[in-house]
Amino acid sequence: MELDLTKHSLAVYEALASETRLKMIHFIGSEKKSISEIAKELQISNAITTRHVQQMEDAGLLDSERGVGANRNKKMVFLKVDDIHITFPERIYQAFKLHSTDLSIGHFTDFSVNPTCGLATVKEVVGKSDDPKYFLDSNRVNAALLWFSEGFVEYKIPNLLQESETAELLEISLELASEFPLSNNIWPSDISIFVNDVKVAVYTVPGNFSDTRGRYTPLWWNDRFSQYGLLKHIRINKLDTGIDGESYSEVTIDDLHLDDSPFIKLRLEIEEKAKNKGGLTLFGKGFGNHNQNILVNVYYLDN
Repeated sequence: MELDLTKHSLAVYEALASETRLKMIHFIGSEKKSISEIAKELQISNAITTRHVQQMEDAGLLDSERGVGANRNKKMVFLKVDDIHITFPERIYQAFKLHSTDLSIGHFTDFSVNPTCGLATVKEVVGKSDDPKYFLDSNRVNAALLWFSEGFVEYKIPNLLQESETAELLEISLELASEFPLSNNIWPSDISIFVNDVKVAVYTVPGNFSDTRGRYTPLWWNDRFSQYGLLKHIRINKLDTGIDGESYSEVTIDDLHLDDSPFIKLRLEIEEKAKNKGGLTLFGKGFGNHNQNILVNVYYLDN
């Protein structure tokens, strides 16, 4: 589950703001527990337990089903969420000037992908799933969702820097997950990120998420398929490359030689030698939890 600092996530924060409910989550763990089992463990009444469980169900943290066999008359409760990520607002570097590019998911300039793979617009799947030739379909430019198990996609971004401008920070913001047939919340994948053919970082995304529907994912998209990703901010500055404030490599913006090219190349790849070859899913505007495409910001100083 992914949270932010808006009202959409408030119910989850409120559900977790209780020592009793935290103890319930810990007790349930990876099993299914009845209301009476939970009440006995926490030494509270069944009625109070039910109210706590209902609040966590409403927040999307728990789910329940009617038991079977000896438990057929009991409500069995289980965890619906594997982990939670909180996205804080982007940092804005007011002292710098900015060139910004909104890059659509389907506007890649090169690719090599293996099934499972496919593209989808906000209205339909492009061509047929698991057939790489549809990555050349004319409708692929309208794609708002892209996925593959192995290979890469590469984008070329106009380099808007002028001769008098010196790049200080390159920021790339995108929503991504791994790729698994149907979906799997625990399916790590090592995603290599290249800028101008320089590997700036390898980010291990933890899964391919479908525990809750994506906030912007179209209604026609199957509940069992990937619903949303994690919004990641890759920042390459004069010191290093970081993702969401954590340093990932010693590559600096000077290593990218932005002054030497009219384009900035961005390649996202599942490398053959990767430890976790869990594929890649990219979410654009109209899918996932963040109604955005790939955003590329170049912060610069005017000399």
